Amino acid sequence: MLITLLFVALLAFYVAWNLGANDVANAMGTSVGSKAVTLKQALIIAGVLEFTGAVLFGHEVTETLATKIANPALFAATPQIFVVGMVTVLISCGVWLQIATSRGLPVSSSHAVVGAIAGFSWVALGVNAIDWSSIGLITIGWILTPLISGAIAALFYSQIKHWILDQPNQVVQLQEWIPWLSTLLLGVFGVIVLPSLTEPLTNFVIEQTGFNIPTYDIPLLIGAVAVVGLTIISFRQLGETGGGGLEEKFLPPTQELPSIQNPKSKIQNTVEGIFARFQLLSACFVAFAHGSNDVGNAIAPLAAIVYINRTGSVPTDGITIPLWILILGGAGIVGGLAVWGKKVIATIGENIIALQPSSGFCAELATAITILIASRLGLPVSTSHALVGGVVGIGLVQNLNSIKFQTLKGIAAAWLITIPVSAALSAAIFSIARILFF
Repeated sequence: MLITLLFVALLAFYVAWNLGANDVANAMGTSVGSKAVTLKQALIIAGVLEFTGAVLFGHEVTETLATKIANPALFAATPQIFVVGMVTVLISCGVWLQIATSRGLPVSSSHAVVGAIAGFSWVALGVNAIDWSSIGLITIGWILTPLISGAIAALFYSQIKHWILDQPNQVVQLQEWIPWLSTLLLGVFGVIVLPSLTEPLTNFVIEQTGFNIPTYDIPLLIGAVAVVGLTIISFRQLGETGGGGLEEKFLPPTQELPSIQNPKSKIQNTVEGIFARFQLLSACFVAFAHGSNDVGNAIAPLAAIVYINRTGSVPTDGITIPLWILILGGAGIVGGLAVWGKKVIATIGENIIALQPSSGFCAELATAITILIASRLGLPVSTSHALVGGVVGIGLVQNLNSIKFQTLKGIAAAWLITIPVSAALSAAIFSIARILFF
């Protein structure tokens, strides 16, 4: 069984590797496309935050995939069949993600793993082995994800465009909006993530002082300090570039910005330079959100197999995900991103619409909001859907003709065929494995 576990762990790492190569482009593609950061910087930043998100928040979605897609009660008498099925899920998902990545297509790993689990379950025990209510809930999430993200991105960008970008005195308008943008950016992340991150600190303070501190007090304090800090830094940057005085209505388009982002950047407009800073932060949040949601796609089958090995039974309810499994998934994501991530980053960042930091910021913030909420609910939604929806939402506000529909057709086709392809692969591999081993 130890050899089996090592083999399955390697397969999970392989899936995470391909997931990192394909899906992490969703986090940093728009930042690279808008020239806010270099590809190398993007890979480093995304790697750190993907790993952190996976380890800290990856258990919720992993539980859903391990226990809610196939009907585990039907496998209770034959846990070994469930183990073989989960192995075929890893193989089929890894193969399909690698094929898609080699073609630069940002497919959904969530689609792949759900389709693969459904495929082997159907072959193993028939159509009733699939938990169709969970499939239905997840499918609704997939449909709503790009719509919600696109709507949020369009709302944010339309307001920024109206109140800042279309104004004759952009720098002055931005000065007025910096505190609100800082609050929006850090507030979104803080409300969803900080309470869980600061829970140990809150408990420690309660134990030491005896005061019953409300759960959100420490996160609110940390968030407020961060908002004030980001606002001051942004004001200071405006001052350094000559935009600090209200008498400065315009800045010559050729004036260089201080190196806050890619030193080879073509961003020479003060306003877009400030948005480059905000976009980089929003990209960090997307990377964190992606790690927390999509790591489950790689490690859920491994978590289920480890549970069966430990207890001798199929997991039917929530299971505890060992820390080493989360670390394995996070490490695989980072490795795949670093080695194979360039092609999909180019598709997301450059081949749908031309992005500026202001528009990229809105798309990424909308994506982070959508994915983080889904992660907290335990729903394995698609980061690809969320970011592509956000980018298209920006395009609808800018100009319908700015959207490269040929690229979207390729992406949509890859989305549609992912479930049947992964299901068919899983079913075929499981059928062969059943002939060989049972």
